[in-house]
Amino acid sequence: MMQQHFEPIKEDNKTTLGKGVSLEVRGGKKGTAIQYDYGREIKRVDLSDTPAKRIFIVDLVEYGVNQTKLAKVLNISRQTIHNYVERKEIYGLEGLINSYHVAPDTNLQQQRKDNKSKLPTGNINQKLAKLRNKKRIEAEKAEKGKTVQPTLPFMIEKDKKAKTISHKEQPFTEIHSWQSSRYAGVFVYIIYLFSQLRLLTLLGEYFGNSYKIFMVFIMMVSRNIRSLEQLKNVYKREAGLIVGLGRIPSKPKAWEWFYRAAHLNVAQKVLDDLFRYQIRSGLVGVHFLFTDGHLLPYTGKEKVHCGYNTQRGIPFPGQTNMVTCDATGRIVDFDIQEGTGDLRGHISTLSDRWSDDMSKKVIHVFDREGYGADFFYGLREKGVCFVTWDKYVNHGKLAQIPDEQFSGELELNGKKYRYFEQIKEFNVTKNEGVKETFSLRHLILWNIETNRRTAGLAYTADYEISTKDCMLGILNRWGASENTFKHLKDKHPFHYHPGFKLIKSEKQDVANPILKELKALVAKIKKHITWLKVKFIDTKPVFNKDGSERKNSIHVNLKMKISEEEVILKQTREDVKKEPERVNTSDLEDYCERKRINNEGKKLFDLITSCVWNAQKEMVNWIRPHWKLENEIVDLFYAITECHGWIRSTKEEVRVRLEPLEQPSRRSAQEQLCRKLTFLAARLPNGKQMIIEVGQAPK
Repeated sequence: MMQQHFEPIKEDNKTTLGKGVSLEVRGGKKGTAIQYDYGREIKRVDLSDTPAKRIFIVDLVEYGVNQTKLAKVLNISRQTIHNYVERKEIYGLEGLINSYHVAPDTNLQQQRKDNKSKLPTGNINQKLAKLRNKKRIEAEKAEKGKTVQPTLPFMIEKDKKAKTISHKEQPFTEIHSWQSSRYAGVFVYIIYLFSQLRLLTLLGEYFGNSYKIFMVFIMMVSRNIRSLEQLKNVYKREAGLIVGLGRIPSKPKAWEWFYRAAHLNVAQKVLDDLFRYQIRSGLVGVHFLFTDGHLLPYTGKEKVHCGYNTQRGIPFPGQTNMVTCDATGRIVDFDIQEGTGDLRGHISTLSDRWSDDMSKKVIHVFDREGYGADFFYGLREKGVCFVTWDKYVNHGKLAQIPDEQFSGELELNGKKYRYFEQIKEFNVTKNEGVKETFSLRHLILWNIETNRRTAGLAYTADYEISTKDCMLGILNRWGASENTFKHLKDKHPFHYHPGFKLIKSEKQDVANPILKELKALVAKIKKHITWLKVKFIDTKPVFNKDGSERKNSIHVNLKMKISEEEVILKQTREDVKKEPERVNTSDLEDYCERKRINNEGKKLFDLITSCVWNAQKEMVNWIRPHWKLENEIVDLFYAITECHGWIRSTKEEVRVRLEPLEQPSRRSAQEQLCRKLTFLAARLPNGKQMIIEVGQAPK
């Protein structure tokens, strides 16, 4: 009998790796690797770029290719691939791409000593071996019923006493055979949140057994359930199986869980840890940061500060959620503020809060609300880069600029633009009364289709950021391009505020109503003087027989009225200068104390909203190579999360099977996403593996 040799099949120098992926290497070990998906080129990687090579290898492994074939075609060992995968799993992208760089005439021991403060330290492969041994011991303990609670890196309070989730209260402890569920698609989010964000570990550190309310929140956010009261319309057993609780609790029990978590008052600490972990792990981008305020309306009977409703164009009682996103729409940070909020203060605070975790080459993008020479000067002094719209634009002067001066061209969202750059100077007055002049990059933009011209401003310090990149950043803050929260509000209960609690606000000052009346009076007097002057020009003086001007003529009377009105205008302007901009409401006769909304519960709910939204953004990217219609890819993802299916829980695994989508191409993308999630090898603290697949009803 002939001996069979299972060698990779090569076609046109391509090596098939399974899952429809083939790889071609040009130029040897330090050359270029070309990845094909069913014969179509989708990626090229420079193998001499070590970080890019490692990320490329890990992505292929997570996709599910044959690792032995991958090692052979790249001329590396199988153990090396395994080490790369474990390094990313344990240390994140930072640990995967960072290595020691041995300087000339420096031995490895000295280099390690110099880099001792950096993460990761020591021989990473040896540490991985120790961790593998430790995991094996922990798995054996879990089988004996002991709790295994992993720790989350980058915690704020390193010395705090962390809580743990008891063995009986851990999710998915119930063992059962196949059971049907209308909410099986929600398991897509749970696998991602548990494996990539380590959400269960984070919640266990702060809340212990009180983490359960967050599993309910995941169900609500992923299925757009707008309040805890609407849980009465949910099939509690079917939903409870998917989120690992066995059964969704009744409304009183759900509120009990909520208040038990909210009374710990750790919402902001949890958010800070989550945001820090996302930034350091590379789960969000930190090159362009887009900041904007969004109204959170309040419709209760208490007196609160007013925000501004942009759609209706009027002040509205409520708060402002200052949210910062990256270029892909992932939420990087948010802060809920009273009334209209302080965009300038939020950006300054943001740059200080994450300065140690982000690269210095961060560009903040905001709209015209942040316009101001003093604010620009402050950011410039701190070295904070920014891009924004120019608020005061003379469109007449822009229209006179010759078309030939617009040398640059770009296209965004199907629209063509032309642009060029110049310098604009600003003046600020310091505390000593000394005026100082500084300049910013002035970006002139021309929309070819609408024939509209406008301008933007930028400060980029010493970083080599092109005019085109600045224009792309600013165009993503304009009209249809600013769509993150328009979609978020439609797909998820973004405005839901569980557990309203109002306390006395520290901000009891309001805009001075007397000053407002005086300014209105100044405008009224100026308008009246203008009308009198127009009428005065149309009249002619009338003279007596002796040649003197008549004192009671219309001409003389108008002249006297203009003089009187100008005196009144001057006095009113003096009164305006004496009045303060804001006054304390306790000094007014009709005093009404203003309340402030406690946002502890809102932050806990928005914690899950942010996680689910960022997970959706990432998983849509995972589907993109398997789906050609870009305008349908988001709807396809939500169709997958809405699928019915079945769930089974054993001692070793939790397996969810989704009903296949009817259209073959959509079903193929559904299968690829489920394979990707399964290959993440997500595990629960009790050692169970989380698996999701697509198939027919189990018998």
